[in-house]
Amino acid sequence: MVFNDWFDRNKVKEDPMKKDKIKPDKKNKSNNDGKHIHKALGPKEKATSEGEPWVSVISVEIDENNIGNGAFELDWNEIFVARLVKAGFTGKTDIDIVDQWFKTVCQNVVMEHFEQEMADPEKRQRHQYLGE
Repeated sequence: MVFNDWFDRNKVKEDPMKKDKIKPDKKNKSNNDGKHIHKALGPKEKATSEGEPWVSVISVEIDENNIGNGAFELDWNEIFVARLVKAGFTGKTDIDIVDQWFKTVCQNVVMEHFEQEMADPEKRQRHQYLGE
């Protein structure tokens, strides 16, 4: 499954965990003691306010008929996308850029696993018998 297709069908939904969180207010408010009241920021808002990149897996969808297939729903901030562009990732939209990054991460996981398999003589021998 191409992640872009999945993203197009499943636009990033509001994180249900964020519904209960208080949104930051741009005005400084004080309580009766004159102390500032700090409203809770979600992880994305906190990272963004601190100028840090942020990405998170919002949900994982598994194909019931083929447990090896599925999709991840990601959310990110603009700073994360800017860092990806600076690192050389390209695309027409933010979704394209993040999709390219996510595919690269997945490919790296597969390659690391393969390299570990090939470093083990017994497993390497088994791969040769299987014609790999």
